[in-house]
Amino acid sequence: MTYGFATPGLRAALLGAAILAAPSGHAQGSGGDIVQPMPDDLSALRWEARPVLLFAASANDAAYTEQLAALREARAGLADREIVVLADTSPDMNGALRQRFGPDGFLFVLVGKDGCVKRTETAPIAAGSLFDTIDAMPMRQREMSE
Repeated sequence: MTYGFATPGLRAALLGAAILAAPSGHAQGSGGDIVQPMPDDLSALRWEARPVLLFAASANDAAYTEQLAALREARAGLADREIVVLADTSPDMNGALRQRFGPDGFLFVLVGKDGCVKRTETAPIAAGSLFDTIDAMPMRQREMSE
């Protein structure tokens, strides 16, 4: 994955909204939600957070709403693992990450702190399965031992 330059302000904005984010732009949801709009690149999050990218044809997509419900239930686990949930529910906007991953319907992508894709799914996954994937990563193992 290629990373562009990110300002400190962008980094702070993305990280500060990791748990509670007001929806706008590409992402739709209720106030105080865990989801935030998809940026054009993930450079501000590299080495700082684990982005979970959610792509769907609309905010009403059944798989998308199911995935969000599972993640909302696991809010504490998201925070513990420094997971940032980013969503793009507007295919017509054709954002840079949507172009890169080319989703056809719902797509779940887990990106590690190193910026590499760790897992992709075309159906919703349980929060426990996501956490198991992350907890098996060497970087997470080091974090848990500190």
